[in-house]
Amino acid sequence: MITFPNAKINLGLNIVSKREDGYHNIESCFYPIPWCDSLEVIEAASFAFHSYGLDIPGDSSANLCVKAYDLIKEDHGIPPVEIHLLKNIPMGAGLGGGSADGAFTLKMLNDLFDLNLTDLHLEDYASKLGSDCPFFIKNHPAIAEGRGEKLTPIELNLSDYHIALHNPGIHVSTKEAYAGVAPQANEKSIADLIQNPISQWKNSIGNDFEDSIFPNHGEIGQLKQDMYDTGATYASMTGSGSTVFGIFEEPIKTSDWKWMKL
Repeated sequence: MITFPNAKINLGLNIVSKREDGYHNIESCFYPIPWCDSLEVIEAASFAFHSYGLDIPGDSSANLCVKAYDLIKEDHGIPPVEIHLLKNIPMGAGLGGGSADGAFTLKMLNDLFDLNLTDLHLEDYASKLGSDCPFFIKNHPAIAEGRGEKLTPIELNLSDYHIALHNPGIHVSTKEAYAGVAPQANEKSIADLIQNPISQWKNSIGNDFEDSIFPNHGEIGQLKQDMYDTGATYASMTGSGSTVFGIFEEPIKTSDWKWMKL
């Protein structure tokens, strides 16, 4: 069984408040994009995890695909599998690639072993893997709140547009990203602002992390400006960076940016 876990972008990201557990409450719009990894899960005599493509740092036991299998095995006693992951989505880039891999593993195991788990059950498992993971169960545009796990589906269709993405390969730690952020609730929610024409987003929908990251990494801020200078209707850093995306009515010929139809 093979599937293709996709990335997501953040259309706006507000850091609303600091939580007692040390995390932050956010508000954002998660939107799926067709930048994909490749994931295969097959029954096997013993469990194994193999990764290819982009190098994944750390021990494989910490990979969310492996953790997803462990969660399902503990509750449902499923047999061993081999997991093969071809990694195309950059890691630590604000694109949610690892979260997608973990969530898609849950869905594949559910299908492979006829567990008949509902989306609600799968989202509960996904929340144990990470804050962004539940989004990828339904994988439709949604307003994310709390740590990112509280999801409200929205109607948002950007299929008339093209998206350009560029990851400059700059590592931004979570500590650095939050260092310059002053949590506060905005007067108008992203849920309301996202309903306005996309031409209005530039002046109303932003990513709070840009305030702390751009001063330290001018290349990222310049990349966003380059996208606007090239004709983007809307541009932003996604997540805590360092990937920047631009939404265009028509694609522009450039070898540096990754283009796709939304």
